[in-house]
Amino acid sequence: MSEKITGYIDHVVFRNEENGYTVMVLKTSDSEEEVTCVGTFPDITQGVTIEAEGQFSQHHVYGRQFVIHSYAEKAPEDTQAMERYLGSGAIKGVGVALAARIVRYFGEDTLRIVEEEPERLAEVKGISEKKAREIAAQVTEKADMRKAMMFLQKYGISLNLGAKIYQKYGQSVYGVLQENPYRLADDISGVGFKIADAIASRIGIHADSDYRIRSGMMYTLIQASGEGHVYLPKEELFARASQLLRVDVSYMEKHLMDMALDRKLVLKEKDGIVLVYPSQYYHLELNTARMLTELNIRYPQDEQMMERRIAQIEKETGTVLEEMQKKAVIEAAGNGLFVLTGGPGTGKTTTINAIIRFFEGEGATLRLAAPTGRAAKRMTEATGYEAQTIHRLLELNGVPDDDNRESQGIHFDRNAENPLDTDVIIIDEMSMVDIFLMHSLLLAVTAGTRIILVGDENQLPSVGPGNVLRDIIQSGVFPVVELKKIFRQASHSDIVVNAHKIHNGQQISLDNKSRDFFFLKRYDADIIIRVVIALIQEKLPRYVDAKPFEIQVLTPMRKGLLGVERLNQILQMYLNPAGPDKKEKEIGERLFREGDKVMQIRNNYQMEWEVRGKYGIPVEEGVGVFNGDTGILKEINEFAETATVEFEDGRFADYSFKQLEELELAYAITIHKSQGSEYPAVILPLLSGPKMLMNRNLLYTGVTRARKCVTVVGSEETFGEMIRNEKQQKRYSSLGTRIRELSEPAVSQTVSPVSQDS
Repeated sequence: MSEKITGYIDHVVFRNEENGYTVMVLKTSDSEEEVTCVGTFPDITQGVTIEAEGQFSQHHVYGRQFVIHSYAEKAPEDTQAMERYLGSGAIKGVGVALAARIVRYFGEDTLRIVEEEPERLAEVKGISEKKAREIAAQVTEKADMRKAMMFLQKYGISLNLGAKIYQKYGQSVYGVLQENPYRLADDISGVGFKIADAIASRIGIHADSDYRIRSGMMYTLIQASGEGHVYLPKEELFARASQLLRVDVSYMEKHLMDMALDRKLVLKEKDGIVLVYPSQYYHLELNTARMLTELNIRYPQDEQMMERRIAQIEKETGTVLEEMQKKAVIEAAGNGLFVLTGGPGTGKTTTINAIIRFFEGEGATLRLAAPTGRAAKRMTEATGYEAQTIHRLLELNGVPDDDNRESQGIHFDRNAENPLDTDVIIIDEMSMVDIFLMHSLLLAVTAGTRIILVGDENQLPSVGPGNVLRDIIQSGVFPVVELKKIFRQASHSDIVVNAHKIHNGQQISLDNKSRDFFFLKRYDADIIIRVVIALIQEKLPRYVDAKPFEIQVLTPMRKGLLGVERLNQILQMYLNPAGPDKKEKEIGERLFREGDKVMQIRNNYQMEWEVRGKYGIPVEEGVGVFNGDTGILKEINEFAETATVEFEDGRFADYSFKQLEELELAYAITIHKSQGSEYPAVILPLLSGPKMLMNRNLLYTGVTRARKCVTVVGSEETFGEMIRNEKQQKRYSSLGTRIRELSEPAVSQTVSPVSQDS
């Protein structure tokens, strides 16, 4: 239940200038009792008298605190309060001594003089006319902000959000909210349609308002991009938006063309169906297609010379390349853009190494990259050549690029004005690359630089929008070599053999005669979890020579008896139990404990990190922590209100307690989140789930994440159904269409995709 307290701010204990989070001591008006208050304030200083609304809570370290939800500044009621306010530092250039002189001169009329006739301050000894004008400007600015914050609080807008809104609009905030509060969703980070809609409802905006319907349609398209879609068919857009807005679809038709004329949407027709794109996504695909096409240059190679070079590479490396691997080296040498694809055990790494050797022999400079830190680390280990994440390759800068909506608000120092200076770029795990990252990469590549894209198109597509690798391959425009032959060494691994069987829809023997693929039949969720815990704690660490934390539980779902959320709560209890030496922090429904395995769940392009050398001294610094990065929560600092995470690639990042909402426990993760990763052992608990989700593609991706051992625990019937279920959730993307449109006149000159029949 809310309470109110009134008093003046005696002193500020702690203030985070980035987000306004403040700890301060307030002395109450009636008894001068000291109360510790916490909250988010856009601009507040000691000496100010406030009336605050909130509730008392008991902090387990700092004791009783008053958590402020809203507040209003009150005018100082006597000369002592006026002197305290003016001398608090609230007004720059006015200290304690000068404040005392001002109050002595004007007495109880001081506040009115400061606010209404500030030029009269020049009557006080020590204040020039210029200084009086400066004080007047500050007082007016602070009064305007206080008034705006009061106005925003009236509509249920939090202090933190109110500060963002005022910073964006200033004194025009009144007009924006009264006329079109849905602008907030477009203009302010962290404000989506639902927040703007709630504000609009309080203001009294009608449900069928033009602004509301347009904003709801755009919100629907952006939400769809979170499912990987670049566009939606018109009928599906209308159906989704109608459900969100609770208005009939007839209200939407008239807005479609208007939004297209305003360049917010792009409409394309295909097979009689209208496709609706957010304009930025359409142009992302179009520009990506254009840049890919410009790189599609043929470099004729002497056939006999290539045969001699490949033979030399085979001799130097002690490997024998099969026909399609040789073909891949030839195509990489002869084309500006080349795609190498294939499943596990088909020799992609061997082929990449041969391609690297070829270009090194030519004296070319090479850069290697992958979408995630884990994938880049694997690439480095497999090639002996340093690989980076694509973000680090492009030199991510923590400064937001607010002017370029196509960049998702991020800024890379490597771009069209400052391209990458290299002859060859090899990108691995291309199935994970979304349209945003591909566009940013191509901006930093000049014509004449060779690009080699490597990946398995049968893996799950990227988390972000688009279906880049598959669309490039299926466009039929670029040279593609698909490796299908499983090599002898890999053929001894049932992980590899069974992955290919799953992909081909063939059932798998579950007799447990394998050395690296096991199936434990269990039909009760709680029993399955007990088996999973036993495998992690006792059985698998010795079997695969790994630590328990290196063994990964992968599950199809977030919710449910075997979903990520429930599994993590239970696994945390067993794998990292509470102890007197482990600090904890509860954020919402999540409990974090020192020693926990955690994962970043959204891209944070401004998060600072460092790599620490001997004695913890930073040896490298940078910005950017990304969706899917995993690590260990090393320390919770209650005083600084931070939590330190050490990521798998050796980076340390300090999270404020507010930023902990970007983390979740990672003892179990979804199969989708495991893309690009490889673990010594993988455990797959499978019982039941939505048919659209429980499919062959998902199972294939989960199985191929394991290096030494896969253990499936659950129902053999569900396992079999997943192999039989070819249906994948439809992903609306059109990069392939844009590529073909741009390439049609020149298609006959390009190299046809090449693949090997099994």
